[in-house]
Amino acid sequence: MSPLRSHEVVEQALASSRADGCVVIADESSTVNLRWANNTLTTNGAARDRSVTVISVVGRAFGVRSASDVTDGDALTKLLRLSEADAREAENADDYAELLGPDAGSTQAGSSGGTAAAARAAAEAAATFTDPAQRTSTGVFAEFARDLGDAFDAARADGRRLFGFAQHELTTTWLGTSAGLRLRHSQPAGSVEWNAKSATPGGSVWHGQSTHDFTDVSVPDTDVLLRQRLAWAARSVDLPAGRYETLLPPSAVADLLSYAYWSAAGRDAAEGRTVFSQAGGGTRIGQPLGPPGLRLFSDPFDPELLATPFVIATSSSATSSVFDNGLPLRRTDWITDGTLTALLQTRASARASAQAVTPFIDNLTLDGGGTASLDEMISKTSRGLLLTCLWYIREVDPRLLLLTGLTRDGVYLIEDGEVTGTVNNFRFNESPVDLLGRLTEVGTTVRTLPREWADWFTLARMPAVRIPDFNMSSVSPAS
Repeated sequence: MSPLRSHEVVEQALASSRADGCVVIADESSTVNLRWANNTLTTNGAARDRSVTVISVVGRAFGVRSASDVTDGDALTKLLRLSEADAREAENADDYAELLGPDAGSTQAGSSGGTAAAARAAAEAAATFTDPAQRTSTGVFAEFARDLGDAFDAARADGRRLFGFAQHELTTTWLGTSAGLRLRHSQPAGSVEWNAKSATPGGSVWHGQSTHDFTDVSVPDTDVLLRQRLAWAARSVDLPAGRYETLLPPSAVADLLSYAYWSAAGRDAAEGRTVFSQAGGGTRIGQPLGPPGLRLFSDPFDPELLATPFVIATSSSATSSVFDNGLPLRRTDWITDGTLTALLQTRASARASAQAVTPFIDNLTLDGGGTASLDEMISKTSRGLLLTCLWYIREVDPRLLLLTGLTRDGVYLIEDGEVTGTVNNFRFNESPVDLLGRLTEVGTTVRTLPREWADWFTLARMPAVRIPDFNMSSVSPAS
């Protein structure tokens, strides 16, 4: 007997459910990757995965079970019964809501813009429900791999060493509910990370890029950037801990603001537990967080950062709800003209707070209207630091969203508008929300890859920013 196809898994599970309500999510992923070290391709690989998640609702409680080996009716029935048993033993869910049906779009009134785009996406997601999975292949690397060989030759001639990893994944998701909703979506995700090294002390540089299909990845342009930054390490300077005027590149900004985004649960803020809580009660919605003109937003239909256009939730938390599965997503403005305008709200938390339903969207853009490139920002700096990226970011105080972490792979000294050398690494202590209020310059917004969070969050577009007093709390021995 042939294995069940993913849309058949959804339909059979819903038909066999004994619960009051049921949500079934099936995923098929195909992944290809390349890895290189010391100017040589070392490994390449390809993999395919399939998983099924069943969410059973009994009364106002739910149970969730997932498995990767569901290929026939018996395995699917076992998964269903386990999730139903979990639901019967669970307490009533605080986020309980009616499961969504084909009219899901009408439940999100009050969201920011994008109604027509959301309607088109919902219609396509429903119409293609029985289509097979889309798959990636090593062909996505054809031009990239050829240019990579040229970069290896140049690096050997210059005494440089190139290391890195490139990956492309295509995931197709089928989602169905017992209320009649049927959706399908295929999401590509690609990234490439480089590390270049030279014999010079401190001669280590990182660069990363996210991509949908690798057609926008230029190996020659990346190699020029890597060579330039290795050349900056010809001179080394030791500096003490302290507060420095600092240029944060887009990748570092993305790492900091991604963490702030994940911490922006409306429910937690209303309960007084986060940096977005208002002293004395309530949230900081309506308060300025940054300079006029600053915008922070997410948009699943952004042509450069296309993301899944509906909610997929395999668990409930402060930022997501299993009951919201299939909810259409639209552009949400989190910060408008420097003022906080929205926090992450499920249907349940939105009801409790009388706010719009604004679920998590898998991309993030910061735009301050700036037009200066990073090179132009460097040229306007009399003395300061330029970072490459941040690393090992951890939360210290959730009430302030105080984060700590390390600089890595290049901290550079700027003097009189030019980079004059590399300096030692530091540990930093900063709050990304507080940093927004201390910006003195915002550069042009570009697509970037958060280094720390690249395994989970790749769709970001950020500017380089200038902070007049970035807190390098101690010197790091890491090199």
